[in-house]
Amino acid sequence: MEEFFLQSQDLKTHLFMFQQKECIVFYFETLVDQDKLEQRFFVPLSECSNDNIAGFFTFGHFPDSTNLDQITRKMLNGFSVVYIDGDQHAFLIDTAANIARSTDEPQNEKVIRGSHQGFAENLNINLNLLRNRIEDPNLYIQYITLGKKTNTKIAIAYMKGIANEEVVNEALRRLESISTDMIFSSGYLEEFIEDSSSSPFPQMLNTERPDRVEANLMEGRIALFTEGTPTVLIIPVTFFSFYQSPDDYNSRSYVGTFIRVIRLFSFMIAITLPAIYIAVVGYHFEVLPYQLVITVKGSIDKIPYPPLIEALIMELTIELIREAGIRLPSAIGPTISIVGGLVIGDAIVKAGLVSNPMIVVVAMTAIACYVVPSNEMSSAIRLLRFPMMIAAAMLGFVGIVFGLMALLIHLCKLESFGSAYFAPIAPFRWKDLKDAVVRVPIWRMDSRPKDPHPEKMKQQSASREWEKNDKR
Repeated sequence: MEEFFLQSQDLKTHLFMFQQKECIVFYFETLVDQDKLEQRFFVPLSECSNDNIAGFFTFGHFPDSTNLDQITRKMLNGFSVVYIDGDQHAFLIDTAANIARSTDEPQNEKVIRGSHQGFAENLNINLNLLRNRIEDPNLYIQYITLGKKTNTKIAIAYMKGIANEEVVNEALRRLESISTDMIFSSGYLEEFIEDSSSSPFPQMLNTERPDRVEANLMEGRIALFTEGTPTVLIIPVTFFSFYQSPDDYNSRSYVGTFIRVIRLFSFMIAITLPAIYIAVVGYHFEVLPYQLVITVKGSIDKIPYPPLIEALIMELTIELIREAGIRLPSAIGPTISIVGGLVIGDAIVKAGLVSNPMIVVVAMTAIACYVVPSNEMSSAIRLLRFPMMIAAAMLGFVGIVFGLMALLIHLCKLESFGSAYFAPIAPFRWKDLKDAVVRVPIWRMDSRPKDPHPEKMKQQSASREWEKNDKR
């Protein structure tokens, strides 16, 4: 055992005699809870009067094994291994140390109303949260181990009878085809199994919220849990899934619809507003009112370079401030970001490097990017605005139109595990719009969306029968 683990210094051995038999315990002190080892092994052992130590272990319900590969894997999971002189079996004792943080609300998915629970890094804790929320025997969980060196445990969760078996088999096929030394997080997993790695759009929904996973499972989707990370991957998804938030369903339908429409409108603002400014200043002054033309012209007359360079400078500056705000300590990060933005914005305008309208455009664009509930989609939008700006600088409004056409074609062509990414717009499904662009009342959502191809479309019956009874 010591040679197998290369004489690692955290591998501990304990040699003792029991009923005239020599015994030895192997364990990693960095993985084992010493109190568990004491209470589950040494204390019962000291009280055992059985002459047959093997019988003692059988009585204690300790699993035994003769498979060396299984034994070493269990040791790396926190088990202690007991060898007895003259016995062919090695006895395994679960003494793993449980080091896990609390299931607090995720920092990047906060809600005003609703559950404030979040997943943790421990896989068993995450599955426990899921099981507590879905008390149904049809909730099926399957395990798979990936990473030749890391041996990372992956759990695939879905609802039997609702999730499409073909989609489940396709997900398993892609997972089993992964051959790599390491899987550290769900981010590694995502890049291996996504449909189009060249697309800027995320094709899997990342979430740390149990309620969001529960809702997606009930629609026939699949959840991928990874040991060591709180982030869960949801497949298959559509473009509109990234603009849905738990707050939409915890508020009344009119409010939820209004907020969702604002989010979708922010997508167009974020990718086109800087491009429209560049096109107007460079090519199409005639679209502005006369008084505004004078104001804009007076602001940009002293700028020594074209609008594209001006926009690139400001957009890159915003990205630098954002990245610095993330990396700085939480106590000073927001302060530095705000002060840095105000100071740089004021100084750069007075220096004649950037015009006042450009400051307004960039600020509105930044706000529109952060309206998106998904950080992955927000990152994609921030990338997309740069080619749109270049297209506007080359061809004006015509360049923007061509850019939007290319973007629309790409969205219509993209798929997520066999499901159309831009559904229910392409292909158009009128019935599925009730929870995509708008949010109708919960009691009217009587069927599941068609994009994950659920085996059971019916979700519920109308639950406001009391209204008919009152009318009678």
